Amino acid sequence: MIKFTNILAAAFVSLVMAWGAAPALAQTPTDTSAPPIPEVQQQPWSFAGIFGRYDRNQLRRGFQVFQNVCSSCHSAKLLSFRNLQDEGGPAYSAAQVKALAATFQISDPTAQGGKRAGLPSDHWPSPFATEQDARAANGGALPPDWSVLAKARGQERPFPQWLFDFFTTYQEGGPDYIYALLNGYKSAPPGFTVPQGKFYNTYFPGHAIGMPPPLTDGRVKYAAGPDGQKVPETVDQYARDVAAFMAWLSEPGLDGRKEAGFRVIAFLLLFAVILWLAKRRIWENVEH
Repeated sequence: MIKFTNILAAAFVSLVMAWGAAPALAQTPTDTSAPPIPEVQQQPWSFAGIFGRYDRNQLRRGFQVFQNVCSSCHSAKLLSFRNLQDEGGPAYSAAQVKALAATFQISDPTAQGGKRAGLPSDHWPSPFATEQDARAANGGALPPDWSVLAKARGQERPFPQWLFDFFTTYQEGGPDYIYALLNGYKSAPPGFTVPQGKFYNTYFPGHAIGMPPPLTDGRVKYAAGPDGQKVPETVDQYARDVAAFMAWLSEPGLDGRKEAGFRVIAFLLLFAVILWLAKRRIWENVEH
């Protein structure tokens, strides 16, 4: 029979060997030629801050970029056509949404031929039938779904800076990172080799991204703004607008949440005043 002391000795030796091997296993080769990833800068979004709200015109421009450029590769499974007419969002009219939905063919086994015209209640159709089709069309890479992509990335900041993140009211690093990424396509610096089928991006981890630059100046035609002023048709403006649309897509109830918060605060303040007046009324003639 194996003695208990022998078992303890064997366990101790194994622990020492694992402890010694841990640093070697933790070390991974680093590419010294790869430049560091710059810090993502916070942008002046209209929806930032406790009083911020989505800019309807910007959301409409962002949807236009999504529809004309990004939707050819990316899906938005949680977006229904009727969401585009919600208050606090792009706020298209019901007639506009119905006409837009009708331009799409939706798979429906109960319809004649298995297809029918889209309805406002339908979800935004995926550009590919299956994941395999999506990978085959994109060199093996799977374009992520857009529905909550603006909330999928956080930003860690040391104390006490993270305390101020409570007042940004949106996912820190989400639309900011998307805006930076879309503007981050550059020529690779000397000494950095971009793998075949990849593209250099300043803000992408590893700097080698599978998505080719999606935006170019003048690619999407904007209508004049409400004041008649022409909106710039540049990569920077496209990136800003589509990042704002992605922020709304990931959190369409942001404006409503802020309004509800103000109502609750107002109610609590009023309730506190009523309690104070009631306390004075009840106890004013009572000797202490």
